[in-house]
Amino acid sequence: MLKQLATLCEVLHLSETLQINDDDAILRIGSALSSKTRLKVLKLLLDKDKDANVTEVAKHLGGTEANASAQIKILYEAGLLECRYEPGQHGLKKISKTKVKRIIIDLE
Repeated sequence: MLKQLATLCEVLHLSETLQINDDDAILRIGSALSSKTRLKVLKLLLDKDKDANVTEVAKHLGGTEANASAQIKILYEAGLLECRYEPGQHGLKKISKTKVKRIIIDLE
């Protein structure tokens, strides 16, 4: 359990490169990256090199805000995105930003 917590802390304090070698972290990141939609979200945030709200992500994906929000949540829970809330026209809006540009999986 302590090793998993240390790995999670490592994932949450990323700069540009994420190197993972813990089996649970590899599975968590691999699962988050196993969707073309989630890959599109990450690439959008990398291409823009800035933050994007759920509406912008949904427009880019050509889908609903609910689906975009669900995909963002999965990436956030895997430690690949950072999210914050800001005041919007009708309440709060969720703003996302990528935390990584490169992921290295070390199987040794």
